[in-house]
Amino acid sequence: MTLHCASSNTNYAHKEVMEFYKSIGVKPIINAAGPLTRLGGSRLDAEVLNAMAEASASFVHIDELQAEAGKVIAQITGAEAGYIVNGAAAGLSLATAACVAGLDVGKMDRLPDTAGMKNEVVVQRGHRNSYDHAIRAVGVRMVEVGYLGHPGAGSTQPWQIAEAINAHTAAIACPILSTTGTVSLPEVCVIAHAKRIPVIVDAAAQLPPRSNLRRFIAEGADLVVFSGGKSIGGPQASGILAGRADLIASVALQHQDMDVTAATWNKRALLAEGKLDGIPHQGFGRAMKVGREEVAGLITALRRYVSGNDISDSVYWCSVLDIIQPMIDGISGVRVERSQSTSKPIPTLSVHLDQNLLGCSGYQLVNMLLEGDPPIAVGESYADLNIIVINPQGLTEVEADILGLRLQKLLLAMR
Repeated sequence: MTLHCASSNTNYAHKEVMEFYKSIGVKPIINAAGPLTRLGGSRLDAEVLNAMAEASASFVHIDELQAEAGKVIAQITGAEAGYIVNGAAAGLSLATAACVAGLDVGKMDRLPDTAGMKNEVVVQRGHRNSYDHAIRAVGVRMVEVGYLGHPGAGSTQPWQIAEAINAHTAAIACPILSTTGTVSLPEVCVIAHAKRIPVIVDAAAQLPPRSNLRRFIAEGADLVVFSGGKSIGGPQASGILAGRADLIASVALQHQDMDVTAATWNKRALLAEGKLDGIPHQGFGRAMKVGREEVAGLITALRRYVSGNDISDSVYWCSVLDIIQPMIDGISGVRVERSQSTSKPIPTLSVHLDQNLLGCSGYQLVNMLLEGDPPIAVGESYADLNIIVINPQGLTEVEADILGLRLQKLLLAMR
């Protein structure tokens, strides 16, 4: 059975890599918080690491490599084209730049100065989030629609989206969030496409289920961004951008090293055919470069990921939680709850603390675990409610045992 949650390369991770961290004075942690960027994302399987090492041993034309990788992404996602970016946030920036500039090399050259261009991105108020900074970085203004206060708190009416679209609208941003009252992606796409406006979807953390790799394109999105370093199991500094071929072409021109000449550029036919007015030297996305190693690693990880299945992963993750749960179930002042969302099939353990009985808050327990040896990171999104969450995606069975014993010892000592 192929697993995409914990690397089969565990011995490698705990020997050679730990020696490297030790050599520079960094202490490895046990990750029970999930594939978070601040903790390094996910573990890389040996097959992924080997592909990256193999890619690093030879030189290639990066634009050709991206084009071929894009075909793999298109086949898997059902999109017209695909592209590898150096993370989901970069994907949002490049997607926005493509919607603003298209194939106009003059506009590409001026970004992020968007004066005189389409420089507005419509978004539902219930969809605003800290990650849309990557969209704003292109120089656009977010035009919010919908309500926050009573009555109609958190709701958006379809007509509000349509009314916000004007001659300055470059795109509509539609991140996949569970905000109550927002207009659905399919309906947003109908509204947008009626006015020839592209829709950008932030689906960075929307895997699993694997079906989401095709879902958002099927629902009408023009550009969709996925993280490569989370559930897919690719390099942390990688991501997938899938969508319309013309927009992906703009992304490539604004992203790749364009220190080329018209006489030798391998895409000089675009100049001869009049599709480009000139070569767009070093565009907005130049600082977001992707190496051949990331391309090889992500494509290998993506192929591995789609060859697996959500049920097998969930069964394995449940077996990891089965190691932890019995060690802390029944401790006075502690309530353990296992749950799994129907829309996101990742089982988790929520550990509820009675602060009055234990004399310990959620944040205090988070810090106790981080300050131990080895440090252990847990989900802390609900720590203000005295709840810590254990996500098994980054845990090996050995690490699960260490975590269970540590929690048991700490919690029993509080009684």
